[in-house]
Parts: sequence; structure tokens; C-alpha cells
Amino acid sequence: MRRTTIRILGRSVPLYAANTIVVGAGAAGMNAAVQLVRQWRSRGVNEPQKHVLVVTGGVRLGASRMSGSDKQTYYKMGTSPRVSDSAIEFAQALTAFGCCHGDTALAEGIGSLRAFHHLVEAGVPFPHDPNGAFIGYKTDHDPCERATSAGPKTSRFMSECLQAQAQREGVRIIDHQSVAEFITAGEGAGRRIVGMLCLDQVRRSGDKPALTLFAAENWVLAAGGPGDIYRSSVYPKGQYGIHGAAFQAGLEACNLTESQYGLASVAFRWNVSGTYMQVVPRIFSTNAAGKTPREFLTEYFPDMASMATAIFLKGYQWPFDAQRIAGHQSSLIDMAVHQETALRGRRVWMDFLHNPIGRSGWDGFHLSRIGDEALEYLERTEALQALPIERLAHMNAPAVDIYAENGIDLRRQPLEIALCAQHQNGGFAVNKWWESNLRRTFVVGEMAGTHGVKRPGGSALNAGQVGGMRAAECIAAVYGWKDPNLKRGRSTLRDGAAAAMQRLDGLLKSGRRGKVTPEQAMDEVRTRMTRYGAHLRNLEAARRALASARRQYARLIAGELRVTSPRQLPAATRAIQQCLTHLAMLKAIVGLLERGSGSRGSHCVLAETGQQMHPRLINPATKQPYRFRPENPALRNHILYVTYNPDAGDLFDLRDEVPRPTGDYDEPFEIVWEEFREGKIFEIENRE
Repeated sequence: MRRTTIRILGRSVPLYAANTIVVGAGAAGMNAAVQLVRQWRSRGVNEPQKHVLVVTGGVRLGASRMSGSDKQTYYKMGTSPRVSDSAIEFAQALTAFGCCHGDTALAEGIGSLRAFHHLVEAGVPFPHDPNGAFIGYKTDHDPCERATSAGPKTSRFMSECLQAQAQREGVRIIDHQSVAEFITAGEGAGRRIVGMLCLDQVRRSGDKPALTLFAAENWVLAAGGPGDIYRSSVYPKGQYGIHGAAFQAGLEACNLTESQYGLASVAFRWNVSGTYMQVVPRIFSTNAAGKTPREFLTEYFPDMASMATAIFLKGYQWPFDAQRIAGHQSSLIDMAVHQETALRGRRVWMDFLHNPIGRSGWDGFHLSRIGDEALEYLERTEALQALPIERLAHMNAPAVDIYAENGIDLRRQPLEIALCAQHQNGGFAVNKWWESNLRRTFVVGEMAGTHGVKRPGGSALNAGQVGGMRAAECIAAVYGWKDPNLKRGRSTLRDGAAAAMQRLDGLLKSGRRGKVTPEQAMDEVRTRMTRYGAHLRNLEAARRALASARRQYARLIAGELRVTSPRQLPAATRAIQQCLTHLAMLKAIVGLLERGSGSRGSHCVLAETGQQMHPRLINPATKQPYRFRPENPALRNHILYVTYNPDAGDLFDLRDEVPRPTGDYDEPFEIVWEEFREGKIFEIENRE
């Protein structure tokens, strides 16, 4: 890593150059940096840490550090001695619901144990028995016992351990950098990212923005999902993502229609999955002032047994699922909470001090009367205590502690919850080495679109680790360790940075006359996405939302934003990028609905005819019970791709692609050995 300065438009701008720059400091990004240093060292490179640099907007921010659940799950190939497993079966679980490439799914299975044991060696406290076996459990959409956990803070432990590992390796981390633009060179298949201009969020530079320029041969984008585009969100505050800048650089995205939604606490953003629900707490609502408590769930269930069992099942059927609403299934609870909060304006609470309360004529709550599956689980875990808080403390004490650490005492007060956006299954398209459509740019973690319609719980953590490992191996083997030639590339960097700086100066100049603050602009984005691009969707409403998003983006780039000082530029540029990101997502949603999509994954497509959810769930637009269109299974074999096109009416183009297969594994060892020795294993279509 080299540091120098460069003169651009009369200003002296710090310039950092490295062979590979990792953008993002979560578990996926830190792992990529560590893996790259180790790959180069194994190839005899002296001081390999000097050729990699981590750049982040906040090293202690982001979903890896600040998100979790009752026992945050890590999904890998099975390691329980009593359960057999294979990578092919692993890939089948990831691709079971469609829209998922088989080769990346298989790579995630094959690489999962390497990645998992690397985390163990890094210090992540995954539990094992006296014989050293990492016993697993089943998570959602999991046919085996592949899940494990280090507790509510699993991803935080991963990030912290991997950061410590990176620092021991000597990797430099540059914090407080907000990505303004990527600088590209070349056209068509030869286009690639060569630089990145950032706004320094700490350093001051008078009446001009404080800027930092970065140059690299290779890029690993690991900045997470676009969590800030939803109003009802369990993403941590400060989880912005850099999708807008990546789109404008030319990266192609896929499966942006597929996100995951579920119940989460709102004062402290945390998923209330797993044991939070399996201890069967009382769930009730109040008015906005916290008064007039009401047992609203009793509207939707015929008796105590069915209601209590659905609450229990919500634990490991946590994501909202359109197929689990009708017939008093667990996702009926999600819809009931949505109706109570979004439509009736009430607040919903989980109460661990009381068991569920029924209505007049119902039997009282008793564990012996819940469903067999629930009762068997509670008996096996010896969680038959009288109250939910006692059952929770017995089964999972850290799940109580995590709230206490954040000022919420579940032993004394109820927990406010809502139906929230939690994870994006889509992202930027990658091949089986996690390389994007732009050569030398790799995407890992939630920013990579490797998941399909549904995924087993915890598989995202594994995908981020395997993706970083695969990207590092490819960079080291194919592209080498040489740093950028700044003499040869200086003019391209200077010209690209100058154009970006002029746009920032223009934003600051017009911003003094602007009428909308960045936060007000983001409020409009969040409201639109939560209302039209979340768990309930409708074609005509989505079309209107897309048109509104397009108009908002046009206003923002025309000078609507109010920016009165350079310190406001990071928020302003993020607002523009986030607006472009939600425009891309709405374009994809409209495109999928126009292709005849129905309800699938974690979203429900509303229709005037179709299956009724429940007679008490009322659509405010029609005043009739909600009905939804069933899934169109034919579309499981089509992945929808999205590309930024400034000349297109909605700024984005769509195309369909058939998922790639897992591949043929009948080749003899000698053939594979030869291909490995000659480097043929890295030959894939978009690099030939």
C-alpha cells in the first residue's frame, strides 16, 4: 500500500494505492483481506499485507457488527456425527426454491467446512461436545442439522476475530470514508474499476469537501445490503450499502426482487426469531401512547392451542412466507402484526412475563395443550417452566442478556416489535469465483446476489466467508500481486476524479438553494419501499411507485437537495445513491410482476382473485379480505438481471437468465489434477 498526493482542480488530494482494495469491514470483507494475504504468502510474495487495503465508512458499524437474533445461525455442511451430508445435497438445499445458480451454491457447500474451521481457528466460540464434534440443529428450509451458533452475537464475533486476524497480518484499515463514485476505464467487456473517490467524514478541508482517492488493480466490494431504504427495518442504523455507486460503475445485479422480512424489535433492532418465539410469549397491542392493551391475535385463531402453536413455530419459521398464512399457519402472525401496526396505527409488544391470553370461551394456556412438535421440543430442552421469561432464561440466557446490554430488561418490560426488512437475497451478480461482470471486481457478503428465492437460515454468513475465500484465491492465481502503475494510470485517475469532484462541487453549490434535506429525501425513499416494495406487492401500485421514484431521482440530481456545508455532502451523496438503488429494486419488482410472478419467498403478490389469507385481514384499498396470487413455479428457472442505463426511461434495463447448473463431477482425479496445475480451473466465460 502506497500513500501519496495528487493535484486535482488545484486541490491536493490524498491518494492510496494497493493491488487490492476491500470496501467494507464486516465479516465478509475482513475475511477477504485475511485470505488474500495468506494466498499471496503461500505463493512466496514478500510482505503480502502491503498489497491489500481495507476501506470502510465505519469499522464498528454495519450488519455484521450490529445485527443478530436469539442464536444467530451459521449454516455449513453437517458436522453432527449422526447426520451424513454432502456438498451436492447442500447445493440442492440452496437451489430448492429456484433462481439460484448451481455452481455458486455448490461452491458454498464445498467451501463451507474450510471457511467454518478458519473461523474456529480465528477464535469464534462455536460450541462443540467433549469429543470435539460441532453438533448442529435444523434451521428454516434446512433438511439436515447444518446450523450452528456462537449465540446472538455470532456475526459480531466473526467480524471482531477476523479484524484482529487482519491486523495481526498487518493489513491497513482506513476508516470514515464515504464512497462518492467509482472511476472506471475501458468500454464494453474491457471496462473495469480503477479508482474510488471518497468523502472523508472526519477530516475537514475549509469550504471544500475533504476527499480521498484510492487506486487498485482489484476490488472486493463487501459493503453489505441497502438497509437504509426501508422505514420498517431491522438493519442497523448506518447500514447504507454502496449499491448506487456500484450500479453507476457498471455492475450488473440479479434477484433484487428477493428480500427477507420478519418480526423484529424496533427500539433496539434485533430479530425476534428462534427461542424468543419458541418460549411462547404473550403478544398484544396498545395505542400509540402505550395504553389500551388488546389481545389482537385472538381475532385470527380459533382456539388457544392453534394460536400458541403458531407462535412457537414462528421461531424457526421466522421469515415471512406467503405460503404459511392460510390455515392459521405461522406467517398469519406476521400479517396480523402488519395490520395492527401499519393499518390500525397501534403498537405491538412481546411480553415474556405472561403466557398468551385468550378470549372468552377459550381454554387457558397450558404447555400440555400446544401442538406435538412444540411440546416435544420444549420437553427435549427441559423448557417447561411456568413463564416465558423463565423458559427463555433456561434455554438461551444470552438472548435475555443482549437486550439488557441495550437498555431493555425483558424481566421487567415488554418488547415492541414490527414486521421489518432484514436481508436482501439478491445483489450484484457474480460467477463461481465471486467475480462480477466487471473484470477484477469481486463482490462478497450480502452485496453479492448468490441467494435465490429462499435460503436456509444462516447461509448468508457462510456465503460471505466462502465468497471471500474464493475471490482471494482467484485474485492471487489469476491477477497477481503487483500494485497499480500510477505513472501510467495517473491521467485516467485524475480525469475521473476531477469529473466526480465537479459533480460534488455542483451539488454543494446548488444545495444552498435546495429545499429538501438528505434526511427528508431518505424518508420519502423509506416510505415508498416499505409500502410498495416490501412483503406486500401489487403490479399497478408498484408501477406508480416506480414512476414516483424516477421523478424523485430526477429532482435530486437537478438540485433539490439542501446542502449548506461540505459536512453534509456524505449524507447528500448517500441519499442520491439510495434513491437510485430503490429505483433499481422497484424496476425489478415491476419487471417480475409483469412476467406473471406470484407470491414467493418472503413477499406476497396481492390480487382481486386468488387465495384468501384470512377473513379478518382486510385490504385497505379494496375494503375486502386480502387475497394473493400463488407462485408461478415456471419463473423459478429464470433469474432477473438489472443493469444501469442512463439512457433508459427508468434508468435500468432488465434481462432474464437461466440458472447455471452445478456442473459435472464425473471427471477422474488425473484430469482435475492437470487442470489445477495448469490453472484451467480459473477459466470462465467472462474472463476469456
